[in-house]
Amino acid sequence: MELKIPDFCLVVLIGASGSGKSTFAREHFAPTQVLSSDFFRGLVADDENDQSASAAAFEALYFVAGKRLDAGRTTVVDATNVQRGDRAQLVELARHHDVLPVAIVLDVPEEVCLARNAARPDRDFGAHVVRRQRTALRKSVKSLGREGFRRVHVLRGASEVDSARIVTERLRNDLRHEKGPFDVIGDVHGCRAELEDLLVALGYRLVRDEAGRPVDAVPPGGRRAAFVGDLVDRGPDTPGVLRLVMGMVEAGHAFAVCGNHEQKLVRALRGRDVQVKHGLAESLAQLAAEPAEFRERVERFCDDLVAHYVLDGGDLVIAHAGLPERYHGRASGRVRDFALYGDTTGETDEYGLPVRYPWATEYRGRATVLYGHTPTPEAEWVNNTMCLDTGVVFGGKLTALRYPEREVVSVPARETWYEPVRPLAAAEPEREADVLELTDVTGRRTIETAYRGRVTVRPEQAASALEVMSRFAVDPRRLLYLPPTMPPTATSRRPDVLEHPEDAFAEYRDAGVRQVICQEKHMGSRAVVHVTRDSGVVHTRTGRAFFDPPLGEQLLARVREAVSSAGLWQEFDTDWLLLDTELMPWNAKATGLIKEQYAAVGAAATGALTAAVDTLGAAAGRGVDVARLLARTASRLTNATRYRAAYQRYCWPTDGLEGVRIAPFQLLAARGRTFHDRDHLWHLEVLGRLAGELFSRTWYLVVDTTDEEQVAAGVRWWESLTADGGEGMVVKPLANLVRDGRRPVQPAVKVRGREYLRIIYGPDYTEPENLERLRGRALGAKRSLALREHALGLEALERLARGEPLWRVHECVFAVLALESEPVDPRL
Repeated sequence: MELKIPDFCLVVLIGASGSGKSTFAREHFAPTQVLSSDFFRGLVADDENDQSASAAAFEALYFVAGKRLDAGRTTVVDATNVQRGDRAQLVELARHHDVLPVAIVLDVPEEVCLARNAARPDRDFGAHVVRRQRTALRKSVKSLGREGFRRVHVLRGASEVDSARIVTERLRNDLRHEKGPFDVIGDVHGCRAELEDLLVALGYRLVRDEAGRPVDAVPPGGRRAAFVGDLVDRGPDTPGVLRLVMGMVEAGHAFAVCGNHEQKLVRALRGRDVQVKHGLAESLAQLAAEPAEFRERVERFCDDLVAHYVLDGGDLVIAHAGLPERYHGRASGRVRDFALYGDTTGETDEYGLPVRYPWATEYRGRATVLYGHTPTPEAEWVNNTMCLDTGVVFGGKLTALRYPEREVVSVPARETWYEPVRPLAAAEPEREADVLELTDVTGRRTIETAYRGRVTVRPEQAASALEVMSRFAVDPRRLLYLPPTMPPTATSRRPDVLEHPEDAFAEYRDAGVRQVICQEKHMGSRAVVHVTRDSGVVHTRTGRAFFDPPLGEQLLARVREAVSSAGLWQEFDTDWLLLDTELMPWNAKATGLIKEQYAAVGAAATGALTAAVDTLGAAAGRGVDVARLLARTASRLTNATRYRAAYQRYCWPTDGLEGVRIAPFQLLAARGRTFHDRDHLWHLEVLGRLAGELFSRTWYLVVDTTDEEQVAAGVRWWESLTADGGEGMVVKPLANLVRDGRRPVQPAVKVRGREYLRIIYGPDYTEPENLERLRGRALGAKRSLALREHALGLEALERLARGEPLWRVHECVFAVLALESEPVDPRL
């Protein structure tokens, strides 16, 4: 006897004591799937038969069951469950987690139950208990479906229990085994001619019947279509659309999910009391002219449509109104309602239509979600979702997305078939391309980036950035990019260092990055150089001009001369370039900081500790036992001396531009193009052609993270860089932009030397107790910040290259500065 259950569900075993529920569960389910009330009584009371502990036991059981259902794991509840109130809690648990509850009833004769209980010394309750349980069970069997159980299996007698076999089935929405490729098509709304146009544009071959009507469309190259619902209503030929789509689905050439208009049409065809509006009248009139058997076929087809599909191993979800991640692959009335109608705020707009909750703006799921329902002028990505309803019936377009290629294909409406209540595209006010407005950057801002989805800027972060930008930043027309922060490598567990290159190599190797480039880390100030044929700017990573105008113009003239000599204007067919560089020496920009913070500390420490060592030495000479204190003070003096040497290494005198050096390491953009798709060797080769005393080369080493010898060579190179106090190196994926699956990989991590870190953490940071404390530093916030700022920087460059208005570029640049106000340890 086969008992078919969904492969993800809540199974409720129902039966009197002694009916064999535990044995049945043990034979048909994994031990971890079964939650037994006896076991949980034992957990909370050390006695599986202590009925006084039942309330606490079931509270614990429901909690664990909820956690399993949250994780998408089939769960079996082994208890008598003969009382309706007990079952109601389990049905509610299933509804809460959007899974189907399944009842399996073991209706075993009373004498069998009594005999089994008699064989167990721990079952000392009387026969009346079993009799009462079986009476309650018999009264319940016929009402289990009404209680909310989606499937009910009743096993009558021990022989049926013994012969039963559990067969798991995929949920109807589970098409994870279907890998594609797919062409996902937005709301058609009865526009058959446009659907034919789109299918032909996608390469499908239309198949027609004797009357010349399209009844199928054969896809090219193993592709299949997928319709997001709302095939019907409003348009001129709902029967024609249905005839074509039904034929495609029946032939295996397409999938379709249910839209709210299909659901309403079914109710109307069945004679239910529905409001005949929003285009339903047109569909009913058109279908009335069709044969009765066609209307019956339409009713069956639309009624059989599921609310959403999960495809491509879980990477693609199709639902008419979209679907948050928590509902993917789930089955409940709540999931179906969201998939059909979405969610509303309870408000109405100026046209009297419901204001829909913008679920996509908060979506952070792994799966791509494609949907329709709410017409939009253009199909645009919002996080990892796209609305494909581009209002064809309202005179817009019919749109499809090729998946996984993510290519949008559209055909125009042949005419406006139905006047919308709300205009399809609200007219946007004219705006000058280079005019910035305060509203572009204030308040809560959410910016869509191609590399990492949506990045949010909180109002308080925007206010902080506005203060800096309005008072200190260069002309916004020159402020086209701000570089991201850079996190350190994972904290080393080696006893003598805080950072070590082996950890950086291991991190990238674990992320699937085989080749990395190690670049010498210049100790200076990050500088963005925007050079044009006749002007430009050099600014810091917070947007401030590096030098006063006369000196800045001299520096740009030298950069411009070097660019001309290298032939880069002609090579990239541009009149401007944007470079990411390090400007040295450190004191060229940080003289005040060095004098007031580092030099003051260094001078005070060495002066005081030198005197202390001399005094303690004299005391020791007189026979006073100060050996331990003298050793500790001498060690601190050594630390202070090394601290001074560390920062002095990066300072040298400058006079105007005399002594100033620029180390360029990445060509960011030129007119009409960006370069983050080029590997780092290409960048260093191109920028290495910039000659003259102003420019310093960036030395590098390429390392294969899977080759022990190359890793060892990388470590030795770092040791040579840091042996005499050098800052260290930066480790980057050689290919530049890479992902670990769907996740962006850190574009760079820094590995700083032991002596250099004295500047960051103080002279005595190398003392064992301090090093151990610093190993607990938290890097997560810094790493997240680096990825978000990197994505914003790339988005700014892409918008710049596409020639988008300045405010579109500047909102990304501003957001980078705003994120800098996050409370992240600046020493990282």
